[in-house]
Amino acid sequence: MALHVVACQVDIVWEEPETNCRAVAALLEATPPPRGSLVVLPEMFATGFSMNLAAAAQSPERPVERFMAATAARLGVCLVGGVVRRDPPAALGLNQAVAFGPDGGELARYSKIHPFSFAGEDRRFARGGEVVTFAWGGFAVAPFVCYDLRFPEVFRVATRAGANLLVVIANWPAAREAHWLALLAARAIENQAYVIGVNRCGRDPNAVYSGRSRVLDPRGEVIAEAGGAPAVLEADLDLEALLTYRREFPVLRDLDPRFLPEAR
Repeated sequence: MALHVVACQVDIVWEEPETNCRAVAALLEATPPPRGSLVVLPEMFATGFSMNLAAAAQSPERPVERFMAATAARLGVCLVGGVVRRDPPAALGLNQAVAFGPDGGELARYSKIHPFSFAGEDRRFARGGEVVTFAWGGFAVAPFVCYDLRFPEVFRVATRAGANLLVVIANWPAAREAHWLALLAARAIENQAYVIGVNRCGRDPNAVYSGRSRVLDPRGEVIAEAGGAPAVLEADLDLEALLTYRREFPVLRDLDPRFLPEAR
């Protein structure tokens, strides 16, 4: 069984959600994915990595999520992307990865567990408290957000919960590009899982972003990759190949559970 995946690396216009949603719609209309695909957008794709909650957080009508739901339904795909929620309006924000299915319904919602304190995210956004998985195309998918990539413990929790496809959406700066590439490969290798890392490109008032989105197999080998410009990556993920690899090289079976975090 193969799952077609599409990673959309985009240059996000700062704090302009309508402009960015139109750009994503145009991109997917120009290169429509096959029905049943898993399509992934970057972290905070509608605004960029803004600490200004007045601009980044959705209104109560949740227009970005409505756009995602309608797009998933129109294309007949599972669409994963980054949104900001703030409930109630006076509260801290939640930096989330949300998945919508081809019926427009919500499949999963994950809140970033590790706010990026170096950029002050922890002062504007609350910490998530749960690793999330959902089923799509025969795979168990676990979404994560950007800085989470530096913390292997949460990925291990996902793997122990059955995940075999790890999705990382990001606004990862060019200054630490080498870390992005190394950590994506590490998460794939140590969990014997497919990894999709979707970054933005371009720049915002605070950083430059080099893109380098990629899809990796359970050995950490690159299946598809982008450079520094806007791009659409496509790949087919073979579930049987993953299961065979795990069976023939049973690293996960040798884990000592005494030293592992428990799924919550």
